[in-house]
Amino acid sequence: MTTQQLEVNFSELINKPKATLAGLAGAKRILLRRRDAEDLVITTAARVEQDAQVMSAGTRMFVALVRHDTAARSLLLEIIPEAFPWVRFLSEESVRAFAAELAEVLPAAESLGNMSAVATTIAAWQHTAEVHSDPELLAALTTDRGEDYGPVPEPGVTG
Repeated sequence: MTTQQLEVNFSELINKPKATLAGLAGAKRILLRRRDAEDLVITTAARVEQDAQVMSAGTRMFVALVRHDTAARSLLLEIIPEAFPWVRFLSEESVRAFAAELAEVLPAAESLGNMSAVATTIAAWQHTAEVHSDPELLAALTTDRGEDYGPVPEPGVTG
């Protein structure tokens, strides 16, 4: 039976590189735990390529389905709260905007082979939902206090 992930300390890779990398034979990837930095993952190039192909195919099919089928768009709006529970704090119009933006960003990011724009889009909408979940914060950010302190100088420019 193949395990999904082998976890080892980074020092183990440094001290026993052959034995540590041999762990890839029984695992899909090795998670290298580092004490003072972000953890690293080691996997094979073939697995990365395979994962990218699967992600690409899934993204293209999902986006095509949502673009061409009204029922799929409706279903997407119904299931978004399951995938992203925090959308419950957004208006229906905002949930539709989130779904539309996600459907636009997914294929664009996939075409570049860099999904960070998708993560950024999701995080931005989640932060919006966080603001809407807190009535005091929402009021503080949306209430016009009538105060205007004039133009803001460029960073580094003293006035």
